[in-house]
Amino acid sequence: MSEKYDVIVIGAGPAGYVSAIRCAQLGLKTACVDDWLDKDGKYVLGGTCLNVGCIPSKSLLESSELYSRCKNELSQHGIYAREVSLELDTMMERKNGVIKDLTRGIESLFKSNNIDWLKGRGRLLANKHVEVAAEDSKSVYQAENIIIATGSSSIEIPGVKYDDQNIVDSTGALEFTEVPQRLGVIGAGVIGLELGSVWRRLGSEVVIIEAQDEFLSVADTQIARDSKREFKKQGLDIRLGARLMSAEVKSAKTGSQVAVQYQDARGDHKEVFDKLIIAVGRAPNSDNLFDEEVELLLDERSFIHVNEQCETSLPGVYAIGDVVRGPMLAHKGSEEGIMVAELIAGNHAEVNYDLVPSVIYTHPEIAWVGKNEQHLKAAGEKYKVGMFPFAASGRARALGVTTGMIKILTHAETDRVLGVHIFGPQASELVAQAVIAMELGASSEDLGLTMFAHPTLSESLHEAALAVSNNAIHIPAKKTKK
Repeated sequence: MSEKYDVIVIGAGPAGYVSAIRCAQLGLKTACVDDWLDKDGKYVLGGTCLNVGCIPSKSLLESSELYSRCKNELSQHGIYAREVSLELDTMMERKNGVIKDLTRGIESLFKSNNIDWLKGRGRLLANKHVEVAAEDSKSVYQAENIIIATGSSSIEIPGVKYDDQNIVDSTGALEFTEVPQRLGVIGAGVIGLELGSVWRRLGSEVVIIEAQDEFLSVADTQIARDSKREFKKQGLDIRLGARLMSAEVKSAKTGSQVAVQYQDARGDHKEVFDKLIIAVGRAPNSDNLFDEEVELLLDERSFIHVNEQCETSLPGVYAIGDVVRGPMLAHKGSEEGIMVAELIAGNHAEVNYDLVPSVIYTHPEIAWVGKNEQHLKAAGEKYKVGMFPFAASGRARALGVTTGMIKILTHAETDRVLGVHIFGPQASELVAQAVIAMELGASSEDLGLTMFAHPTLSESLHEAALAVSNNAIHIPAKKTKK
């Protein structure tokens, strides 16, 4: 007879492992299934995010930014590093060390919370049974509740052959053994911009080819426009309205290169790159996830259909994170995992999907929460705008990072904050203040009456709130029509 649990979680990424820990904290007998293998063939926890996604990419972004600052910015502080050199191997070793520390940390948390780690590929069977397939064995377990958290994978472009050396996805882009002289990136979304930024800072000539005509259509138009201008100054060659037609690895005297053909409004174009990164989005990992007898409902894009409580078409079977609707963000998946754990334990819980923050870890960073001007105009909603540039911030001046702004949108009548959009230093940290304020239903007046420490970047949020009513202290008042 198979071992029975209160909860089995399939997937140990940030949605799955967080959900498993919360289930265990609530007194539920919990197991978590995962088949992720590291480079040495050892089972590890953390999924895409910790192993080949959020964490390693942010490690390289930090390292590459320090290198770039040493080469290009320290002299303004009176610091001269005349012989700055790059040891890419050491940078990669640091990145791998960060990954190892965090994945081991999750393993320790599993042990301390008495969570059974079932190593192998999980597959949902009928009657809430889960098959766990390892290399040479299969086991079946049963649970009162199943939580599916299998995440997502990089979308592959039909007709393009990946070789994991010259044409790679986001995972391969984190493992280059040398800095490409010329790098092509297909896709100007979050992943493409971040990876392009890493290798541009380290010395690559970077060309980003994007099929959409509009840059960062998910962001506020003004923020997108300003950020595009800044990225071009940094050396990112961003080509919009450009559709990839073919990519092929060819041998050259200097080694293998990638011949690319793309098409835009002006016609056909050819480029040759040393490496090509494909970063055109991600798709849910729902293939071969369940037995044919299991009537689990998927939508037309292969996402698992769920309700607001993340319950699937099968009672007692839940799905969270990238494998369901909504933004593919680690923090969104984690909060869904906690909500489901609470619901299983009989508690009240919900996720506010209107206030899921988004961040792009470029330099400067881009972050936002809530509605942007496009949303409000399309809905015919009356609103007011308050903006404050980081160029007017004393702290930003001291840091030497003055590009960008904070923009606050409020309801024209109630003054309640509807959206906050940030392009500038530490935007990823600043946006949390906006999320807290909006969760509590704050108005721009509330933020304006709140005391912020000086000198801080946070003061810019305060000033942007004051600017909604034309009362900002450190920028000129807007002229009103007579």
